[in-house]
Amino acid sequence: MNGFGISLYLSTGLDRNAAILKKAHRAHMQYAFTSLQISEENTENKMEEVNSLLKLCKASGISLIADVSPYTLKKMGCSSFQKLKKTAISYLRVDYGFSCEELVELSKDFHLVFNASTLKDDEIAELQRLHADFTKFSACHNFYPEPLTGLSAERVKKTNERMHSLGMKTMAFVAGDSSLRGPLYQGLPTLEKQRNSHVLLNMLQLFQECDTDICLVGDIDVSDMAYRQIQELAEGYISLQAEIKPEYCFLTERLHHDRPDSSDYVIRSQESRKYVSEGRTFPAEPLCRPRKKGSIFVANADYLRYAGELQIARRDLPPEAKVNQVGTVNSACLPYLSYIRDGMGFQFVLPSSSKIS
Repeated sequence: MNGFGISLYLSTGLDRNAAILKKAHRAHMQYAFTSLQISEENTENKMEEVNSLLKLCKASGISLIADVSPYTLKKMGCSSFQKLKKTAISYLRVDYGFSCEELVELSKDFHLVFNASTLKDDEIAELQRLHADFTKFSACHNFYPEPLTGLSAERVKKTNERMHSLGMKTMAFVAGDSSLRGPLYQGLPTLEKQRNSHVLLNMLQLFQECDTDICLVGDIDVSDMAYRQIQELAEGYISLQAEIKPEYCFLTERLHHDRPDSSDYVIRSQESRKYVSEGRTFPAEPLCRPRKKGSIFVANADYLRYAGELQIARRDLPPEAKVNQVGTVNSACLPYLSYIRDGMGFQFVLPSSSKIS
């Protein structure tokens, strides 16, 4: 199952972080990333603020992933990582400054998160020699504040495959769509192509195209719509805004699932064939038109035992007399169609609904 997370920064302030955590909890987000190393986070009472943040995360059931180094540990006033353990931090993102022996020892008390882009083969070999338990490790890609410095999807996928072969889960960041983080305010994505794209689409790409296990929002916050879409994705479905003929409005506001043996041409609702058993009829219509990408159609009576099956065109398709065209997915949602496969759920939402607006 895919995981979701946000980012919390001490400089955002405790009250606002508390509000963000409430929204994240409702959206089924399980993780929060925070950096204790970057210069903007040099607050006066860092340890006190970290403890307050931890209490908020614990109350929300969210695991805090803290980006630390031996240097930041001292700045926080901790003489050892054993003292840091008492703060209830369970995930440490480690980068420079640790020996392999120290990492193996730390993994006995913490789940360690490596920098996916800088973990070298010789370090992996040394960890293996020391009998490290890689199930206690994850690999997290960086986010990239400067435009044109982010990674390609191909590189992230290749790195993820390497980490998975070792038994590690992988993490990556998407940019926010609400409060972007300074000092550049250009988004904090892992993939460069996602710097100015939609949160839901970015997560779908990281999950399905890059085989990423956990997607984290790098920026301070996302819009209410993005939280709603993340919640739906965590629950296993996507909402598609669509225009539906009035006589077929029974197709809306109910959950459908694409068949597990997905077609490259159409999305097929597993639930729709029961419409006939419910007493609905689907007489053939006289007009037969080409089916554009996003066309919604239902098999009519001429399709015999397949009558009632709901499908959505993933691509432009030729006319078919045995189906009735009943609606169209709105253009803003067309990019999601290629990701609804292998049993993923979807529901149609009419334009007047507040779920998408």
